Amino acid sequence: MDEIVKELVEICPVDELEPGQSKIIDINNRSIGVFNVGGNFFALANLCPHAGGPLCKGQVTGTSVADKPYAVSWQRSGEIVRCPWHSWEFDIATGKTLTDPTRSVRTFKTVVKNGHLYIETGASR
Repeated sequence: MDEIVKELVEICPVDELEPGQSKIIDINNRSIGVFNVGGNFFALANLCPHAGGPLCKGQVTGTSVADKPYAVSWQRSGEIVRCPWHSWEFDIATGKTLTDPTRSVRTFKTVVKNGHLYIETGASR
């Protein structure tokens, strides 16, 4: 039976990634986008499942929601990343697409410890 070994990889001091900011890092040949959404940290694979685009290089935005017939409002500002290739939108917190929640991008657990931000990675051993 394979054992999952978890590793914390340091990203940066938390004050280097202010709310609304993101950065792309490379861990073990994997490109990962790290986002600060309102003081909460999230990490996503920088690979759109639609066509392989650099998802985390896309615009961080909100989305339009139809509240009732003929009424649309702007919601979730700063919580959505839009792929720069074909505009697929993903929830930064969950990695799920907005249009088809059965499709998602891989997420990574983030940890804040002693003023530093880490990503938890795992590998089978």
